[in-house]
Amino acid sequence: MKMKCVLIFTALFIAGCSSNNLHEEQMTVGKVQREIRVGMSSAEVVEVMGSPNIVTTDDQRRETWVYDRTSQQVSSGGSGVWILIAHAGSSSRSSNSRTLTVIIKFDEQHKVRDFAYRASTF
Repeated sequence: MKMKCVLIFTALFIAGCSSNNLHEEQMTVGKVQREIRVGMSSAEVVEVMGSPNIVTTDDQRRETWVYDRTSQQVSSGGSGVWILIAHAGSSSRSSNSRTLTVIIKFDEQHKVRDFAYRASTF
C-alpha cells in the first residue's frame, strides 16, 4: 500500500511539474533536421522552436539565436518507473542527462542563413 501511495504521489508530482511550453518538450534533433531550413523567416523559426535562450549580433548586425536545452531523468532499477523524488526501497537508480544546443544564424533580411546543432547524452 505504501509503495502504491508513493507511485501515485510521484505521478501527480510529475504531471504538476510538466512544462506547458510544448516547444521545450518537443525539441529534438529530428525536429531541427525536419523543420529548420535555410531561408526561413525568424517568425517561422519562433513558431517551430519557441523563443531562443540567447540572441547575439555580429559586426554586420546579423542575429544569431541559440537554443540550449538540458534534461535529466532518474530511473528506479527494476520497476521501470521514472521518478523525481526518493522513495524507500532496495531498488537501484540511474540517471540520464541529455543536452541539445541549436545555433541559428540569420542574414540581414532576418532569414535563416545557416544552422547547426549538437546533442549529447551522458
